[in-house]
Amino acid sequence: MIRLYVTGDLSPGAAVAPTLDQSRYLTQVMRLKAGDELLVFNGRDGEWRASIAEVLKKGVILRAEAQTRPQTLGPDLELIVAVVRKARVETIVEKAAELGARRVRLVLTKRTNADRIRLDRLDAIAEEAAEQTGRLDVPRIDDPIKLDALLTDWEAGRRLMFCDETGGAPAIRALTQASPPAAKWAILIGPEGGFSPEEGERLRALPFTAAVSLGPRILRADTAAIAAMTLWQAAVGDWDR
Repeated sequence: MIRLYVTGDLSPGAAVAPTLDQSRYLTQVMRLKAGDELLVFNGRDGEWRASIAEVLKKGVILRAEAQTRPQTLGPDLELIVAVVRKARVETIVEKAAELGARRVRLVLTKRTNADRIRLDRLDAIAEEAAEQTGRLDVPRIDDPIKLDALLTDWEAGRRLMFCDETGGAPAIRALTQASPPAAKWAILIGPEGGFSPEEGERLRALPFTAAVSLGPRILRADTAAIAAMTLWQAAVGDWDR
């Protein structure tokens, strides 16, 4: 059944208006008509079975009928990635949503050299990935900020898995042996060309950081992000639920 992310509140009988693009998708691509059913979610009220109540000249109106799943959230994982080329950032956002990241934070480093980022495009990619993977929420995508600012205002209690191409502990060992164990994590992926020596030194000196290696090969940013999130999920994430 089609799943659609909506922004309106969901409750029995609630009327929900999808965006114009979503309405066109339902009626012109999927050929749905009044009375046809689909699933909707908004990241707050769980997943609901809904039906098309009205087909208008511009858009459709959905009617929420019954909740199919209560609201849940995945593990508290943030993916932090230095801005790279647009196509690779889009891949990273898509895979972060598929692999369960709750938030994607973009950072600017000394070696950042990348295309202009369109947050609306990244939001749409995250929403589509959430629809397709059965998630009940959509990861938040943040505007790029400088790495120094991010580290200065770091959230207390959140551990940072720093993927360092110059070397570090094996990721599985660093994750499972973290002391004290952490419920909140972030993964940091660097830019093309890696972090500067000064950035690397600062990251390694932070008390909340675990420097890890992703193996003997230097990975592209999108590959590194997928590999790191996979290792994190296997070690301390929700894959064993």
